Amino acid sequence: MLALLIGAVIGLVLGLTGAGGSVLALPLLMQGLLLPPAVAAGVSLGAVALAAGFGVLLRRGRQVAWPAVTVLGIAGGVATPLGQWLGRQLPEAAVLAAFTLLVGVIARRMWRQAAEDPAATRVVRAGTGRSALLAAPACSLSESGYLEWRWPCMLRMGIVGLLAGVLSGLFGVGGGFVIVPALVLLTGLPMAQAVATSLAIIAVVAGAGFASFLVTRPDVVAGPALLVMAGGFAGMLAGTWLAPHLAGPRLQQVFVVAIVLLALWNLITTFA
Repeated sequence: MLALLIGAVIGLVLGLTGAGGSVLALPLLMQGLLLPPAVAAGVSLGAVALAAGFGVLLRRGRQVAWPAVTVLGIAGGVATPLGQWLGRQLPEAAVLAAFTLLVGVIARRMWRQAAEDPAATRVVRAGTGRSALLAAPACSLSESGYLEWRWPCMLRMGIVGLLAGVLSGLFGVGGGFVIVPALVLLTGLPMAQAVATSLAIIAVVAGAGFASFLVTRPDVVAGPALLVMAGGFAGMLAGTWLAPHLAGPRLQQVFVVAIVLLALWNLITTFA
């Protein structure tokens, strides 16, 4: 029952945030289900992949820039097993210390966004509105959604995908905190479309990571993983309904405080 509830919280937060929501998963799974970091990261990827895929289905492909999904998804999917391998090689304390540092970076970015650009905090993954494409500064994206396959563009997107994949495999996060700003910077997509596109990328990257995780730990799928994934699906559904009423700068700031406190508590209890 607790696994189902944790999954629901992960899905709900993923739906109510534009980027960074899945960072809540690792400490929740470690503290709630007493899973070691590598297992918690793998289970988290299953819940995140299912919730993100459901979010894409809700949009029926609207707003998603599929060429960007192809490049970033392939690069991230290839790099995710590398992140999982790193997680198995590093000491548990080192992984948690790095995760806490990552949470600090995400929290700072989200807090500044809430203070300086409150309108952006209302653009959430559970939203389904339409948005027009803008001119691309580094990667030219036409109004029909086709990406111009130029080498500088592909190289930069590939690097972003590799980074998101490694972080996803290591910490069980979706990588939206890297993908969303990169899409806005590289392609000129408006925030709404960048958030929607990140959902599809996260579904691919996290799905590849979860599949890789099951190869090494097939026993987990019969245990908490299925319950966490089912909860994530239900949470994303609830986020779709709640997002228009709750999303905004105050909710984002509350989320920032929550992830910082939870990450610190996770680190303290592990070292203690």
